Amino acid sequence: MDCILCGAETRTFRKSKKREFVRCTNCGGIQLLPEYYVAEDIEKQRYLTHNNDVEDPRYQQFVSPITSRVLGEFSFKHTGLDYGCGTGPVAATELEKHGYSVALYDPFFHSDKGVLTNSYDFIICCEVMEHFYEPTREFRELSGKLNPGGKLYCKTSLYSEDIDFDNWYYKNDPTHVFFYTEESLIWIKENLGFSRVEIEPKLIVFSK
Repeated sequence: MDCILCGAETRTFRKSKKREFVRCTNCGGIQLLPEYYVAEDIEKQRYLTHNNDVEDPRYQQFVSPITSRVLGEFSFKHTGLDYGCGTGPVAATELEKHGYSVALYDPFFHSDKGVLTNSYDFIICCEVMEHFYEPTREFRELSGKLNPGGKLYCKTSLYSEDIDFDNWYYKNDPTHVFFYTEESLIWIKENLGFSRVEIEPKLIVFSK
């Protein structure tokens, strides 16, 4: 099959835990074959098991690379969107403590699509992009929702050659369908409406 991100040819990569993964020959992304996708109700149940307590200091620390950057680069007068916020929108909650206005969207838990008709100064996408079944469409639409000078803050675990894929915990989540590489992120920047991408160990920032 073709890569669901850049459309290039893929080749067999690994078979693990009775599932098959292929790798893109262009952007280096790794994807789960669609026949192994979980059903929507099972996907929702999986998300309900996530312990995203907005009062949990550990989760607050987990999202701090995002919230720290937003606090340093935007004021409370700017508008934000927490895209794929899940059951516990911790990043949005932390920013709201500082007077920020952050809209929430999640296809399962905050499904008001009205917020997607607006434009924003910053968008948060924390542990979400690995769930995208159509990453090209998702990133193009996210870029389109950013105001000039806006930023998209993402967190995900990138794949690199020094990772033992067979023992990599990140690929074991049945709802994770695409694993990005640095090359994948550069492709997104160059093709889907962004001017810059910053790749840090715990944070990815796309600039409009």
